Amino acid sequence: MTDILDAMKLRASEYPEVAEGTACTQSSFKRGKKSFFFAGEQGGRYKAMFKLKDSIPEAQALAANAPEDFQAGKPPWVTVRFSADAPIADDIWQRWMDESYELSG
Repeated sequence: MTDILDAMKLRASEYPEVAEGTACTQSSFKRGKKSFFFAGEQGGRYKAMFKLKDSIPEAQALAANAPEDFQAGKPPWVTVRFSADAPIADDIWQRWMDESYELSG
């Protein structure tokens, strides 16, 4: 089974009209000219960035409870840090990925 970061990248690449590239040291996923997802490794953990709108309150609540894992400082971007042993919940990242992709259209 692939790890969670591979699963995220695979899902991002399967949306229509998506191009994968790199930005600094992480993978970047764009729809047209607009990025909607970044993923990579940083400090021994995984890092994922989503562009959110409707889910910002949820992200801010998660950031208040776990600031070392969630950062929802300046919308629309939310950063999540996690590991294979303590991953972000599938239902959260999948919803956020869908929302992020839709916002890039």
